[in-house]
Amino acid sequence: MSDAAVHLLVGTTKGAFVLDGDADRASWTVRGPYCGGWPVNHVIGDPATGTMWAGGGGDWSGAGVWRSDDRGHTWELAKLTTGQVDAWAADDPVFAASIGWSEEPAPFGDGFSQVWSLGRGGGRLYAGTKPATLLVSDDDGSTWEQVKGLTDHPSAPEWGPGAAGLVLHTIVADPRDPERMWVGISAAGVFATEDGGVTWERRNDLADPADGEKGGHPAAASDGHTGFCVHHVEHAAGDGEVLYQQNHHGVWRSDDGGHHWHDITSGLPSTFGFPLWAHPRDPRTVWTVPLNGDTQGRYPPDAAAAVWRSRDAGASWEALRDGLPQEACFFTVLRQGMSGDAQDPAGVYFGTNTGSVFASRDEGETWTEIARHLPTVLAVEVLEPTGRS
Repeated sequence: MSDAAVHLLVGTTKGAFVLDGDADRASWTVRGPYCGGWPVNHVIGDPATGTMWAGGGGDWSGAGVWRSDDRGHTWELAKLTTGQVDAWAADDPVFAASIGWSEEPAPFGDGFSQVWSLGRGGGRLYAGTKPATLLVSDDDGSTWEQVKGLTDHPSAPEWGPGAAGLVLHTIVADPRDPERMWVGISAAGVFATEDGGVTWERRNDLADPADGEKGGHPAAASDGHTGFCVHHVEHAAGDGEVLYQQNHHGVWRSDDGGHHWHDITSGLPSTFGFPLWAHPRDPRTVWTVPLNGDTQGRYPPDAAAAVWRSRDAGASWEALRDGLPQEACFFTVLRQGMSGDAQDPAGVYFGTNTGSVFASRDEGETWTEIARHLPTVLAVEVLEPTGRS
């Protein structure tokens, strides 16, 4: 196994990258790109084995999930759908030979174009797609099937696409109960299962509709519900009931597993943003990266970067800026673009659409740019290996 204490798994528009950090999280090396240069929307890992998975694809390649059993040095593809390249290769033997194309059919035909999210729960591997379906694998990603309970949900005919399409972009499993899971779909909201995916409940209700109505924006809370254009969902430490979400029009907290949501946006500089990360031990601590608005450019307010942290479950917020650019900063941090480690103090990490990755070893008090000039960063996750091989 690598001597790295922490691996950052970075998905980009031109493949997956791995950033290896030393025991102090002070020195980092960048390796990649991997996964054939595919657009990679999400990368996750298993801390016990070091196995990594990367999900992505697009109209050209089709969708698939890549797997690495050697800490990200080599990868194997499980292709799930066909893309334009398959049509070209089928009609052009010379082109097909040049790329090593195989006529083996994809298990889901042309049913979806991308894998947008990955997750682990109860020893199973899950994948969310565009258009929004949930897949499950019982053999660590070699074969897949649809989770029909979500696909056939009674509300499915009314699900509408967000600006990026109808995507299942967030998969959150309860580490204490493998039967419990939440998913986020743009623009259909949050869904939960208590029975391992057999049945699903749509959970978007406001805790106090009288105080929580936001009005004035198509994605705002209305009719007793949070905005359905959810951007990211985080499960907090503790008893398994606290969740946070950033949606298209605010940040929200649920204290009952998503049944009801409290508006905790007050104190932040805007209602718009994408990522969230919750502390691994303290359910009252959460970080987010507000942006100036969906139609104002989607960059930090006043073009000055800040990660905002709450230590009191969203009752108040503070801006953390030390080490971040404070002038002419126009980057965006996307929905899967922030994560953290479980060390003490916890490390916090985020990537930008301008190809930088920033790290904090002190829970956001200070920041260092640990990678730059990468392709557009779509996702950042942390792998802290616990096993040896």
